[in-house]
Amino acid sequence: MLRSTAEIQAKKKITVIGGWVNLVLSVMKIGFGWLGQSHALVADGFHSLSDLLSDAIVYYAAHHGSQDADEEHPYGHARFETLATVVLGALLMAVAGVIVWDAITRFFSDQALSYGWLILTVALISIVSKEVMYHLTMKTAKATKSALLKANAWHHRSDALSSLVVLIGVGLEMAGYQYFDAIAALIVGFMVVKIGFDLVLDASKELVDTALDADMVERIKRVILQVKGVKALHFLRTRKMGEQALVDVHILVAPMISVSEGHQISETVRLALLENIDNIGEVMVHIDPEDDEIFSPSLALPLRESLLLKLNDAWAELPDRERIKNINLHYLEGRIVVELELPLELNDDRKELNTIGSAFQGAALKVKEVIKAKVLYS
Repeated sequence: MLRSTAEIQAKKKITVIGGWVNLVLSVMKIGFGWLGQSHALVADGFHSLSDLLSDAIVYYAAHHGSQDADEEHPYGHARFETLATVVLGALLMAVAGVIVWDAITRFFSDQALSYGWLILTVALISIVSKEVMYHLTMKTAKATKSALLKANAWHHRSDALSSLVVLIGVGLEMAGYQYFDAIAALIVGFMVVKIGFDLVLDASKELVDTALDADMVERIKRVILQVKGVKALHFLRTRKMGEQALVDVHILVAPMISVSEGHQISETVRLALLENIDNIGEVMVHIDPEDDEIFSPSLALPLRESLLLKLNDAWAELPDRERIKNINLHYLEGRIVVELELPLELNDDRKELNTIGSAFQGAALKVKEVIKAKVLYS
């Protein structure tokens, strides 16, 4: 379900603001960290740089998510975002590996921390600015019901927490506790490893069509079963594509209703899910007249054309055969119910009615697939 232009612009705006904040912080942290020989602040700078890359992915998703699917990508372009997320996560883990290794070597180095108060100031600026960005981004995420933007908000908070680790580590080292800058760098490095691993794991689940979480699936079931006309459901399948979820489901309806009524029920189910469950992009509803979850008892039965050939042979000698207005077929429990629609005036003559009805019923029973024939008048 496509979001409104206002929502898309709101997501783009907060993402661009976050991107500029991350860019400035990355330059400050890496630059001043290198100047002051603070491995922890340099590591935190790469953490902010990873958030900048995340902002780029979110912006891409907000921009392209509003575009219609094309001939080459009938389900849209959301998986490009997923693929980019895998690449980003792998890159983060590689960068984190370098950060951890560099922090370990610091334990065997005599390099002394310098410009300590400047480093503390940069870390404090990062904590405040990233916490502000967390609240602003989360506010927009809730307003636009964007799960991706919520994740990006938590990226801002994780950067604030890593800057807090830097603040504590550098502060302790300035107080005379050796190696705490390196220890802080190690902690930040492992935080970046976890972020990269989580990104790869979540995106990989999406690429292999992992189902939505159990609570969400239960909510979907409840919404479907509340629709009037739905007797049961089965074959419920869910998966994610970018920010949105896709749902496929079979619903069981009364077996003798019309095709149009069954379609109306299915459309009601589809709209109910789109309106009541956040971030559902597409719903495919299959109508079943009987439970075919384990096996389909009517699958081997002949279709209309083949069956009518048999019925025409059985009805060859019947009176008023040419007056049949319509024939409806109901495939149920491995047999077929045949409904014959005759002109209403035939119903005036009770004797003729009984004759024709019995004749049609008897002829239909000659066809082994038919369980009974019903005569209607209109």
